[in-house]
Amino acid sequence: MNRKTALASAVAAALTLGTVMVASAQSPALASGTTASGAGFRATTEAGRAADLDRAAKDAGALAKTLGLGPDERLVAKDVLVDNDGARHVRYDRTYRGLPVVGGDLVVHYAKNGKTTSTTWAHEGAIKVAGVTPKLSGQDAKATAERSAKHVKQARTTSLDSSQLVVWAVGKVPVLAYRSTVTGSGEAGAASREAVLVDAGSGAVLDQYELEQTIGGTGNGVNVGQVSIETSQGGSGYTLTDALHGSTVVYDSYNSPQSNPAQNARTFSKSSNSWGNGSTSSRESAAVDASYGLAKTWDFYKNTFNRSGIRNDGRGAPAYVHVDNQLLNAFYDDSCFCMSFGDGSSQNGNIPLTALDVSGHEMSHGVTAATANLNYSGESGGLNEATSDIFGTMVEFYAGNSTDPGDYYIGEKLNMGNGYLRRMDNPAADGSSLSCYSSRAGQVDVHYSSGIANHFFYLTAEGTGAKTIGGLPHNGTPCNGDSFGGIGKDKAAAIWYRALTTYMTSTTNYSSARTATLQAAADLYGANSQERYIVSKAWAAVSIGTALPDPGTGNPSPSPSPTSSPTGNPNPGGNALVNGGFEQGATGWTQSANDITNSTQQQAHGGSWYAWMMGYGSTASETLSQNNVAVPSTGSPKLTFWLKVTTQESGSTAYDTLKVSANGQTLATYSNANASAGYVQKTVDLSAFRGQTVNLQFTGQEDAYLSTIFLIDDVNVG
Repeated sequence: MNRKTALASAVAAALTLGTVMVASAQSPALASGTTASGAGFRATTEAGRAADLDRAAKDAGALAKTLGLGPDERLVAKDVLVDNDGARHVRYDRTYRGLPVVGGDLVVHYAKNGKTTSTTWAHEGAIKVAGVTPKLSGQDAKATAERSAKHVKQARTTSLDSSQLVVWAVGKVPVLAYRSTVTGSGEAGAASREAVLVDAGSGAVLDQYELEQTIGGTGNGVNVGQVSIETSQGGSGYTLTDALHGSTVVYDSYNSPQSNPAQNARTFSKSSNSWGNGSTSSRESAAVDASYGLAKTWDFYKNTFNRSGIRNDGRGAPAYVHVDNQLLNAFYDDSCFCMSFGDGSSQNGNIPLTALDVSGHEMSHGVTAATANLNYSGESGGLNEATSDIFGTMVEFYAGNSTDPGDYYIGEKLNMGNGYLRRMDNPAADGSSLSCYSSRAGQVDVHYSSGIANHFFYLTAEGTGAKTIGGLPHNGTPCNGDSFGGIGKDKAAAIWYRALTTYMTSTTNYSSARTATLQAAADLYGANSQERYIVSKAWAAVSIGTALPDPGTGNPSPSPSPTSSPTGNPNPGGNALVNGGFEQGATGWTQSANDITNSTQQQAHGGSWYAWMMGYGSTASETLSQNNVAVPSTGSPKLTFWLKVTTQESGSTAYDTLKVSANGQTLATYSNANASAGYVQKTVDLSAFRGQTVNLQFTGQEDAYLSTIFLIDDVNVG
């Protein structure tokens, strides 16, 4: 329906679908009507998507066998995206003996001729656990969750909480676990909820994270001005039901608790088709903001990426305004497929949290849940939050609202002390967020680790240097002193969306996100494109990886060294290796899998980072290497490192091995027969390579039965 530009015209239109003007002194700006490339994906209808999912479900059994999954595993089709050339990307969740597998999702990629080209795994290979009968009772798991909760205080189990048996496959060795939820006072308010994963055998806490994926525990309120909203007519009046956007309904929660925003909810309805008065004195005003913001978010995804709603099925999610009391928060909850907006608190002048970029942020959490479903903890949690910041920002640009012009500040309309919630151009400016990658990325709050990806996105879109955007100052300051131009926000968003929906999984971390975006850039613009090159430059500028060769010159583009290192000298004490203790993550190392980790499932020898190789319990191999290692030219040079071996094997036969080589020559071999209770220092003679520059490599090999884990730390060449 055409947008009206006068209140009288809107009110006079006696149509089932009403386009309404609400009170304000300013005129609306039209949203951009330009249709982008759709990130390479075809548009789909609800019937077409259902047919694609049905086909994927029918293929699941044969596919599971082709992928080498075990007889106890099943694939459950979740989503299908079809490229413009007919290539398909089919996303599956996994079950094991009927239990959900957390971290078991995967994406199978098919060429346009129907042949499988590759598979993107959250946990590669077959899942094996000793059994599905827990040693721990569900009640014990709940008690552990209540004691161990760290995101909420005074944790308790309510009628809304549950304890579900799952297979936890986020680590290398899958285990039977309980996913328990608890309620308490936290960032999302007095009834915040947290999920706690508890090992069903040992009772150890495996992970914990907030359930409400929020704007970050702060709020904003904004009067979006005189805008058009879609309503529906029924009987003698109108309701805030937007039939043009999946029949999205905005409800007045009437201060229902955030744990159940529908408890006291009522529809907004009235005889006239004019809503709100531009202030909090009318309960309708916040609803107008929400209706407008969610419609603009829907339009952004539809017109930019050919995506029809959160789940790409044409269905709108209900939204609730006026949730709880003094709630300085807004959040998306996938369990109810709904969004909630609080009214703010005295901290921000009781301004409702219905800002345009907040609506885009929360609805984008739903898109993430429907696609990659990034785990809401650790580095994947930071990527989850950043995705909502990225697309919330893009919605703000898309809407073209003169009262809230596009910029890279998150929540700049908040009535908060520093004038914003987060800044994508300079995340660290808020005093808590990370602008550059470091070993802390997986340990800090996900709203703060999101700064790394936010910074990457800004630099990709806008490049380095100072500029004014949306009337606000921005300064793209890289972590490595580099200088380069951006590719524009539309291309940057297309790359991120394709990476999210096609190549990311629930366990994607920052290193894997770099790989995903580089592949997405190659898909959209070519492997030797300037766009892909700038993506690599932007990742290097936030301390992840190095820049690719400049396609314009064919020569590598130098990535300047960081002016300072958050974790100290990466090459201390005369060690010829860079980052031998892994405390700078993957810096200096090349890994075939995500071996370098700070997971608390195992213990480092020193610091918090270490390399975890093997442990699959099935046929697999991995490599971890470092090039251009300068072996000392004097004395008796040697390689030393600390090794811990744990295994399910028995006896002295070497079934699973770890080999150490230099320039392809094997120098030492360790195996399951070297199992130890703790770390043991190993020494390898490098005299044969005195004065040479070598490629040092660890190679892990595991057979088809039982697992062996090799932990490596504090590696030194000297």
